[in-house]
Amino acid sequence: MVRSDVSRYYGAKAMIRSLAALRRSFLLPSLIFASSFYPAFAHADDAVAPPPSELPPLVVSATRVPTPVDQLGSSLTVITADDIERKQRRTLPDILQDVPGLNLVQTGGPGGTTSVFMRGTNANHTKVLIDGIDAGDPSSADGSFDFSQILAAGIDRVEVLRGPQSALYGADAIGGVINIVTKKGSGPGELHGSLEGGSFGTFNQTAGLSGSLSRFNYAFDFAHYRSDDTPVTPANLLPAGRQLNPDIYDNKSYSMKLGADVTDNFDLGLVTRFVDTSLGSTSDDSVGFTGPEAVRSITDNKEIFTRGTAHLVLFDGTFDQTLGIAYNNYHRSTLDPNVLPVFPSISRGDRFKIDWQGNITVTKGEVVTLGAEHQTDKINANAPVVAAISNDAGFVQLQSSVGDRFFNALSVRSDNNDKFGGYITWRDAPAFLIPETGTKLKGTVGTGYKAPTLVQLYQSFPLFGFFANPLLKPETSFGWDAGFEQGLFAKRVQFGATYFHNSIKNLIASNATFTNNINVGQATTYGVESFVSYKPWDPLTLRGDYTYTIARNDITQRSLQRRPKNKGSVNATWQITDAASVSATVLYVGSWIDINRSGTISNMTADGYTLVNFAGSYELGHGVTAFARIDNALDRHYQDPTGFMRPGLGVFGGIKVSFDVADLTK
Repeated sequence: MVRSDVSRYYGAKAMIRSLAALRRSFLLPSLIFASSFYPAFAHADDAVAPPPSELPPLVVSATRVPTPVDQLGSSLTVITADDIERKQRRTLPDILQDVPGLNLVQTGGPGGTTSVFMRGTNANHTKVLIDGIDAGDPSSADGSFDFSQILAAGIDRVEVLRGPQSALYGADAIGGVINIVTKKGSGPGELHGSLEGGSFGTFNQTAGLSGSLSRFNYAFDFAHYRSDDTPVTPANLLPAGRQLNPDIYDNKSYSMKLGADVTDNFDLGLVTRFVDTSLGSTSDDSVGFTGPEAVRSITDNKEIFTRGTAHLVLFDGTFDQTLGIAYNNYHRSTLDPNVLPVFPSISRGDRFKIDWQGNITVTKGEVVTLGAEHQTDKINANAPVVAAISNDAGFVQLQSSVGDRFFNALSVRSDNNDKFGGYITWRDAPAFLIPETGTKLKGTVGTGYKAPTLVQLYQSFPLFGFFANPLLKPETSFGWDAGFEQGLFAKRVQFGATYFHNSIKNLIASNATFTNNINVGQATTYGVESFVSYKPWDPLTLRGDYTYTIARNDITQRSLQRRPKNKGSVNATWQITDAASVSATVLYVGSWIDINRSGTISNMTADGYTLVNFAGSYELGHGVTAFARIDNALDRHYQDPTGFMRPGLGVFGGIKVSFDVADLTK
């Protein structure tokens, strides 16, 4: 089946001609945009070209094709395994906490529902991929991804791509894409593991085996995260005489990544992740509204993600194609002993997806990417509600370059939803390099859309007087950004800024009586992301980021909730010796508009906060490393969101080991 798709190469010629015409309409304005900035950076003596040995990292998410980061017009942040290790981040929310353009909100401690607001867009406007798997939860009320359940163990890198991305990724990508890639086994077999303990009753363990043998590579990882004493509920919210219960969270995650090079130009891959969690948390009284309840509710959550791939390269690398089949399943059971009769509330979401992608190198610097997808989402709840929806899509991208200075990626996508019909999205992302000055000018412009979720369309909650609305329409957006990056002194000094702007229509929100969801109107988000980094000498790196965001409802002219205007961070890493390293992070989040925990008071101004974190490690030799960290070193007591306390001062320490399997068998 895959081999027969070679004929698409010839059929693609007509699509290329159509794209080229569309591209010309963007190419000239892009060159004018780039040249208009050139005089400001015309002093070549201020910059030194980077050493030839320094190659820019490759990024996949921006174009779905591995591309050097300096050739991309998109705004993105790449967090590597080394970055995660230096800061000793243990969960995905910890990893994303200080990324520019993102505001992270977590209801309490570990395991609390975690949302990401990217560039002021809604929490359900960010698509999340795990090893190519569309990891969204079809049973989620608004379709947003809960970041709290993903542990850091085994992650190789996280790519955070900001700006509308529906032209490549379809629905849910109005704000951007977060792409998680796990580690691939290579080289001799290696055993690794760790033990960690500390504040809030924390006790974590990891274990893994990875490597390669002839044409086969493998990676197996297990991670266990537990905390059983995390205060979450503010004491002033408890009724008189009611006990304060801390949260208890337990997460067991299993992952596997296998690959086999069947021939020199054909390989197979399989990735699987299973997450099993339990959260004991204090729910709110939904009947009498007397505040947080006396007894913990227990939520058991099971998540399965798996994808198989077949990758074939033909015509001396001219035609590179991949066929993928993926499945993910969410099963959530919540038992609230405060509500009689006591029975679990169960929800289940299933997603099946098959996708094909072919990359055709037409000429040097001209690559056409073709893609086709079929996806089916299904929910099954104990309401009882059973519903499903399917989507078929095709996309084409022309990635091109003019010399070694101008690069562009132009993409168009058509989605056909079996309920909402067809929808076309597009995106253009030019980048212009000025090697003489170490300058990069960049920008993107594009459209996005977000279809209503199955829960919004079909699942009602009559006990709470809230009902589904099958007449909802998709949300749509138009967004653009423009910015620059400047390197000086062989890139020991770098700085840059990007202005972004998004217009979103047909926003889905509750009606005035909170009885169902409706399309209420439109919103605008805009702002600036800026950074500066300095490397005074090789072992020491300093970086500062600042994001200014305005997010408002254009109908009410009020600020959107949980989008702080100001966010800034400073990171420092120092490799003191070959064996010893330390890192420090200062994170500032300004005030924002919120609602109270019970939802009865809106337009509250929540106080901002400042966090200081430290981490350090020392290699003891023979594959053994000791490590320690301090989170929230200033012991700041703050709520985010309002009504949920975030953890105070935390001190943690442990040991990790890594051994070659061959050495253990000697």
